[in-house]
Amino acid sequence: MKKVGILQSNYIPWKGYFDIINMVDEFILYDDMQYTRRDWRNRNKIMTKNGPIWLTIPVDVKGKYYQKINETKVLDKHWIDEHKKALQCNYGKAPFFREYKDIIFEVYDKCQGEDYLSHVNYLFLKEVCKILGINTRITWSSDYNLADGKTERLVQLVKDAGGDYYLSGPAAKAYIDQKLFEEENIKLGWMDYSGYPEYPQIGREFEHGISILDLIFMVGGGEEALEYLKKGRKQDD
Repeated sequence: MKKVGILQSNYIPWKGYFDIINMVDEFILYDDMQYTRRDWRNRNKIMTKNGPIWLTIPVDVKGKYYQKINETKVLDKHWIDEHKKALQCNYGKAPFFREYKDIIFEVYDKCQGEDYLSHVNYLFLKEVCKILGINTRITWSSDYNLADGKTERLVQLVKDAGGDYYLSGPAAKAYIDQKLFEEENIKLGWMDYSGYPEYPQIGREFEHGISILDLIFMVGGGEEALEYLKKGRKQDD
């Protein structure tokens, strides 16, 4: 059985995003979908002593209401140093910051040569997977033929990838037509984001929905980080 996951790219996403990647054999970046403003595509949260704050990549959206994620350009490169400074300021004393700082900051430096948001997100996605020890194949939806219709397109992507199991995020229950998966003999599974264990954070109240960098800087990478994900647990079928 080949399991496939499909999600739009996010900026250094939270642990649940990497859980899905870790639970499938192929992960498809769904970046020829319409870019959504004030979403996770170009921003995410990190923790401070006073609670979470946003790190946001400025993107060119003025008058471009229907542009796709993979068409969205980064406005300037000033954000790179700003984000590095925010991480240094808030995680400088975190247990594993010194161990992973250079690795993460090197990715930021590579972003100087990237003009598109999707490419920036991809750089971080690949490096974080390496830190976590996740070896799942990552592809792009543009690598495949796209069908018309929300569910039809997902079904076609899974088929083209040679998959017979689709692991979906729970929010998709609002629109997915499960019968279309059944007709193609594709098993449909739903990710369960509940039950994550807490780990030490620098904030006053624990927050699950922040960038995976928080987990890496606080507990480390590899098996240490995966202990706080759902590795080895069965997802909700």
